[in-house]
Amino acid sequence: MQSVVIIGGGVSGLTAAWHLRSEAEVTVVEAGPRPGGILRSGTVAGVPVDDGAEAMLALRPEAVDLAKAVGLGDDLVTPTRAPVTMWTRGTLRALPAGHVMGIPTDLAALRDTGLLSPEGLARLAREEELPAAPLDGDTSVGAYLTDRLGWEAVDRLVEPLLGGVYAGRADRISLRAALPGVADIAARGGSLLAALRSRKPSGAGAPPAVMQGLRGGLARLPHALADTCGVRVLTGTRVRELRRTATGWQVALSGSSRRGLEADAVILAAPAYAAAPLLRPHAPAAARELSAIEHASMALVTLAFERAQLPGVPRGNGFLVPPVEGKAVKAATFLTNKWQWLAEAAPGTFILRASVGRLGEESLLGREDGELAAVCLAELSEILGPLGRPLDFHVSRWARGLPQYSVGHLDRVRTIRDAVAGLPGLEVCGAAYEGVGIAACVAGARDAALRTLGRTAGSGL
Repeated sequence: MQSVVIIGGGVSGLTAAWHLRSEAEVTVVEAGPRPGGILRSGTVAGVPVDDGAEAMLALRPEAVDLAKAVGLGDDLVTPTRAPVTMWTRGTLRALPAGHVMGIPTDLAALRDTGLLSPEGLARLAREEELPAAPLDGDTSVGAYLTDRLGWEAVDRLVEPLLGGVYAGRADRISLRAALPGVADIAARGGSLLAALRSRKPSGAGAPPAVMQGLRGGLARLPHALADTCGVRVLTGTRVRELRRTATGWQVALSGSSRRGLEADAVILAAPAYAAAPLLRPHAPAAARELSAIEHASMALVTLAFERAQLPGVPRGNGFLVPPVEGKAVKAATFLTNKWQWLAEAAPGTFILRASVGRLGEESLLGREDGELAAVCLAELSEILGPLGRPLDFHVSRWARGLPQYSVGHLDRVRTIRDAVAGLPGLEVCGAAYEGVGIAACVAGARDAALRTLGRTAGSGL
């Protein structure tokens, strides 16, 4: 049985360990105090809440299937259905259904929302009349969509949804990496809106749930992975260096008098900025590309209020704020509206979570917890009406938490993978490559584990 060291104990590293559990001797090395990465929990007003991601994509099956495989299938839950809502032009406005990452497909319904000015609507309506040669290569989401839809549609419809996923900027995010379906349309040429409308599913009934969560919080997933795979997990342990040996790899650990860990294979599931120095002696081209990936930092401010003291409990699941509005809060989630299990766990409490931080806003995140919570409370009160004094608040920070998929990202990933392919017994996976979401990370980790076992990637659980 071969030995494998996995560097990084987030959802990617633990997923890889789970797939290797019965066919390799596995050690997971995690620099932080606990495994789980962006999936961890905190407490506000005595109620457990997710400190990081609180939902996973259900339209893509990998993460949901994994949750079922580790015994969490009965605890999968669907959020309350509610429209995507924007706070813009001084009020909350719902985005019509059928949009694709904010790109509208029903212009008649959009006209009644007030999301765009008459000029912005007129510019959008001209999209089908514009010439559109096939796009060759990559470009930014902002550049392509501004040409097709106008700057106002990008600023007020697309930018806030992209910001929720990447905490980045539309004028820098790769179209091919972030919106591959739209990129395929662009590569063929012609009207984007006409092509999106032609792809809308037909048939009766409610559309399938886009996202799913877990009763008790999504942070349960990494704990279940660690418990069911039964591998050794070393927390609070940093990797200093990777060394080639005659039979595989030696993993040198910082602050340890031990010689290190010997392994037949290594899976590098660490963030790009941590993976780069480990790869530099062995695959300098891969290290160079990983070092070039920017990261956005963010913070989540969770506030709990006594329901009886609120003038009125906000409806819906929350709202997004376009950057053009100039607010610190980029999104708010009404957690006890969105998740029925949480409302049952805190029946007299209203809990919401504000998201703060986009690429380039590090100075805002430098404020201490109480000041950051006060900023969020003031903006939320302006938007929702007076909220009063919260029962409790909790701040979680994610320094360099989201890798940025800049223009050319897929070519960058190809260069990294080609360089690593020349190193027998070494694989890479994580949010820096083919997707920042949990489902994408789970899929990438599964494929890395299968390649380590000499099998074809993507062959299922």
